[in-house]
Amino acid sequence: MDTGAGAGGTGVAVTAEDHGRGGSPGRGPGGGRHGAGGRGRLLAGLRRRLVKRRIRIRRTRGRRLRRALIVLLALLANLVGAAVVAYHLTKIPEPHPETAMQSTVFVDDHGDYLGRRGPVDRQEVPLSQVPRYVQEAVIAAENRSFRTDTGISPKAIARAAWATVSGGDRQGGSTITQQYVKNALLSPEQTLSRKAREALISIKLDRTRSKDEILQGYLNTVYFGRGAAGIQSAARNYFGVDAKDLTVSQGAALASVINIPSYYEKAGSDPKVTAKLVDRWEWVLDAMADSGAITSAQRAGARFPAFRFYPPGDTDGQRQYLIDAAASEAADRLGITEDQLARGGYTVRTTFDLTAQDATAELAADGTDKKTGKKTGEEKAAEAKAGGKKQAEVTASGDVRVHTAVVALVPGDGAVRVLYGGADYASQPFNDARDGAVEAGTALEPFSSMKLLAPLTDLTRTAAPTPLRLASAYATAAAHGVYATPYTVAKITRAGRTLYEAHPRTRTAMTRADAGMVAKFLYGRSDASLATQTGAAGLRTLWQTTYDEHLTLTVALFAEHPAKGKKAALPAPLPYTAESRSLSVAEGVWSKIVGTAEGHDPAAEPNPGLPTGQTKPILATR
Repeated sequence: MDTGAGAGGTGVAVTAEDHGRGGSPGRGPGGGRHGAGGRGRLLAGLRRRLVKRRIRIRRTRGRRLRRALIVLLALLANLVGAAVVAYHLTKIPEPHPETAMQSTVFVDDHGDYLGRRGPVDRQEVPLSQVPRYVQEAVIAAENRSFRTDTGISPKAIARAAWATVSGGDRQGGSTITQQYVKNALLSPEQTLSRKAREALISIKLDRTRSKDEILQGYLNTVYFGRGAAGIQSAARNYFGVDAKDLTVSQGAALASVINIPSYYEKAGSDPKVTAKLVDRWEWVLDAMADSGAITSAQRAGARFPAFRFYPPGDTDGQRQYLIDAAASEAADRLGITEDQLARGGYTVRTTFDLTAQDATAELAADGTDKKTGKKTGEEKAAEAKAGGKKQAEVTASGDVRVHTAVVALVPGDGAVRVLYGGADYASQPFNDARDGAVEAGTALEPFSSMKLLAPLTDLTRTAAPTPLRLASAYATAAAHGVYATPYTVAKITRAGRTLYEAHPRTRTAMTRADAGMVAKFLYGRSDASLATQTGAAGLRTLWQTTYDEHLTLTVALFAEHPAKGKKAALPAPLPYTAESRSLSVAEGVWSKIVGTAEGHDPAAEPNPGLPTGQTKPILATR
């Protein structure tokens, strides 16, 4: 039965070998319909699922896009809403206190720059006082789309934001409006929040202020180098003129400086800096010509302007005496303190003649050469002429300090032209001409027998008047007895508005007859065209006064042994050169004042001085 089954069976029996190989019908590794067929069914299933997914994606794509768009729009709406809220909540801040500060500038009677007082070298001027071509030069250099933009530059903001995030270099390119906001209204730190606030304020400023208002604020606050904030101070510091007097070339040069003021401020003294600024200046002028801001003829005729030397020299030696006197008077006229005056941005036109003042300083210089310590030839000759004991006394007095005070004023008016109060303000801030008490001696002799009225009532009883007061007395005689209160401030303006203008304050202080007696006394003692008389108090002081109906000039000299330690200063005899020095100063200053006055003809000018036709200058004091 076994043999039959093995030979004639149907093959359904499984051998041990087959079982050991794991074989079974339809399941073997290589065989049966379940091998390759299973993989096929798997791939087919995957394909069906992918097809279904594609179909599902195609069917839902529109819905998904709509959802994404809704989310994006919602995000944008929130951002816009936040921006709108931020815009409405943003307030335009007031300018920084230091930005609002201004200096007060002092000029002489001819408008020449004398000096300034104040913590910041800045003066505001209305845009109407800045020539249009200067405005256009700044726009061409800094923001050519200023007239049409919305106050911001999106590209510049994005560039600056990226630089802040990435830690890159600081980026510029802001609009003029943004620069004004940054410099005058906000702090200078480079943060995203400050940049965002800057943009919001700039947009709001552009929407609520005119372009001219923004440009005016910018021009009055932007830094130009050389310590100058604002176009007015920059015009003075670079070219010695007011902003209203800038030329096309000068305006383009100042506009070019704004880019790197700390570098370009050396233009004119550093050839490399000057050459680089010239290139930028050419670029600005080309842009102005292209925009029609200047004509082709103006462009062709432009020449790079000459800059004032930088850094400037020290002017404290003399001019601070003048500024002290004028500042005190100006503050009094406005009813404010001198500190308020210094910070107020005023322009004080003084009565001084700066050319004559500088000449006085030169003429009144010490007779000893300050560099070598050697005596001048004039002083040596005087000492040799003195001879004997007197010569020895003069030579031994090497520690004697000679003081010179000079006052020149206008009779019948009171305007002070020269006020020389010392050789160097830095070493002696006390003004000998205005405040010094100089022993009169015989200087008041012409007034001794007359009755003087206020404010000269007690003059003859004053042992040591100030040079200013004595000059005022002789000016009264020159004006037929009319006393005019001395003044140093002619006019005070601010932002183009006149706040104060001087008018002579006069009163009768002596009779016309007495004034004539003074003139007769003085003319009777000299036959010279300029009668020269001297008054003195022993060897301690020396006075000289020259006057005619247009000018009164007083020179006073005195000497002292300077204070040492706890030892106070003591009077000393004047050197023997004092009289020649006094005469030299008087003649030199007189000719300088009369000679520098444009078209000045004393005989042709009305003045409440001496009798009509009498213009002969008189030098008198004894």
